This record gives sequence, C-alpha cells and structure tokens, in this order.
Amino acid sequence: MLDTKEIESQINEVLDMLRPNFLMHGGNITLQKFDQGKVYLRMHGNCSGCPASFYTLKMMIEETLKKEVPQVTEVIDCEEDE
Repeated sequence: MLDTKEIESQINEVLDMLRPNFLMHGGNITLQKFDQGKVYLRMHGNCSGCPASFYTLKMMIEETLKKEVPQVTEVIDCEEDE
C-alpha cells in the first residue's frame, strides 16, 4: 500500500502532464494536500476565479487523476485567500 507522499508524487506527475494546458492560458495549478482520497488543489493566475474553472477541475483534472491514481476519489479547489 502506498503512503501519502508516494500518492502525492503520483498526483504531481499527473499535474505536470496537465500543466501546459493551464500555462498557455496564463494560469497554473498546484497540489496543496492529499487526504483520505481527496486532492486539494489551488488554481492560480487566470485559472483562479475563471467561470470555467469548476468544469476544468471536475471534467479534466478530477477525471484524469481518478484514472491515473486509483486512490483519488475527489478533487477540491482551495481558494487563493485560504
């Protein structure tokens, strides 16, 4: 069984694969933490507050992470000011 650090490493590998999609729109994504199946991400730049960010988070990021990292059950956006 993988520990949290190993799972976070796998999550970061997937985020690195997705990151160019965000960078080309003036944004970025970073992993804040992984806890009991939930991935907490922060969206930066143009991605933060973007009307499409919820769909991007759920349709692109969450679906990809669930497929690539089986321990992931949900992706949650952490607001910039938290």
